[in-house]
Amino acid sequence: MILMNSTGANDLNAEQSVLGAVFLDSNVLDQIVFLEDRDFQIGRHREIYKAMRKLEKNSVPIDLVTVTEELDRTKMIENVGGVNYLSQLAESCPTTANVEFYAKAVRSKAMERRIKDTSVIIGDMSRADYESDEEFFSYVEQLVTQLRPQDNARMKSFSQSKSDYFEYLAKKNEFIKTGFEQFDKWAHGAWRGWLWVLAGRPSVGKTAMLLQRIYGMAKQHKGVILIFSQEMKKESLIDRMISNSTGVSFNKIKTKNLNERERNLVEMAYENFEYLPIHFQDSAGVTIEEVRATAKQFKKKYGRIAAIAVDYLQIMRIPQKNGESRSQAIGNVTGEAKRIAMDLDCCFIMLSQMSRAFEKELKPQLSHLKESGSIEQDADMVEFLWHDPSDTAMGGKVIQQTFAKGRDTGLNDFRLLFQGWIQRFNELPRK
Repeated sequence: MILMNSTGANDLNAEQSVLGAVFLDSNVLDQIVFLEDRDFQIGRHREIYKAMRKLEKNSVPIDLVTVTEELDRTKMIENVGGVNYLSQLAESCPTTANVEFYAKAVRSKAMERRIKDTSVIIGDMSRADYESDEEFFSYVEQLVTQLRPQDNARMKSFSQSKSDYFEYLAKKNEFIKTGFEQFDKWAHGAWRGWLWVLAGRPSVGKTAMLLQRIYGMAKQHKGVILIFSQEMKKESLIDRMISNSTGVSFNKIKTKNLNERERNLVEMAYENFEYLPIHFQDSAGVTIEEVRATAKQFKKKYGRIAAIAVDYLQIMRIPQKNGESRSQAIGNVTGEAKRIAMDLDCCFIMLSQMSRAFEKELKPQLSHLKESGSIEQDADMVEFLWHDPSDTAMGGKVIQQTFAKGRDTGLNDFRLLFQGWIQRFNELPRK
């Protein structure tokens, strides 16, 4: 259901002034790149502006003749009032000086209409039409997202960028230490705005690595950390973190076979964890829209987010559009994850599967990311955990840690000792 308000004289004049200015000098389109055709309330104005933008895109001069031909080609010429109305528009604007002012007025009115229309749509929505609460809220979130103007970035020269650059230069970079000393010394820690993909074959300790890293980051108190677990209940994650922290056997905690001393250690560890800004959600089939919505709520409540973690990518609920491949659909998710990291100024850590093809190679490559598609393009950091049977050490299983992509850091390799019985990684000297 779409509501349309009656058009006031000022609104009509603003729309006509914009189109008239374009007829007068088509270069003004560069000044009003923020204006979308949907911003015009009057249907014929919308079609005229759409035709103008299409001509501009195809590098065709914009004047009364070319716009008329374009509208005639799309069989819209009569709908917009014919050549007579186009001629009136072309003659109605004596100057282009105020085109940006009128364009902003048009967009402002459009935003007002869209907000009112969306509120009516949401009011008319029936919860019964959706399979779950999450599907319902996800659709509401999409409606609200569509309200935002689709502004195009404006190009800036060195001169125009000077104040922004020196403001950026004066601001100290904030890295979030992970608790892994060799890594932190090399990379400075986790970077805000990163999409960090951690991949590996089963049984190399991906979840244990994630949780130990999250624990190290949480102790820095640089913002809340959100963990979306799709295969394990939050109690299982807590079991692993407490085993790592206390040295009490993970199996004993998991089977609840603790003596009094071990029980006391677990209780003390839990009390320490209560002071850390870590939050869990254990539900299968999470969507990237749900991750964004939840993260925005936490940012509003707590002010800052340090990290978001999803375990793991391939089992998220990832819809595929008609004609879209699974790899393309996953690329939509990783692209959105990167935008979340940038928009919320946090590190987004995403676990991923690794293809079986790796087993025939000596060392993992970016192509070994399962359904890699856009993953390797969107990620700022790609980390592989893998086992080399020829590399052994006392006290645990040696795991190789390969950083195959580092947009800000370069590439590197580390050796780790994984003590699976307490879910703990320790850094080893390099060979």
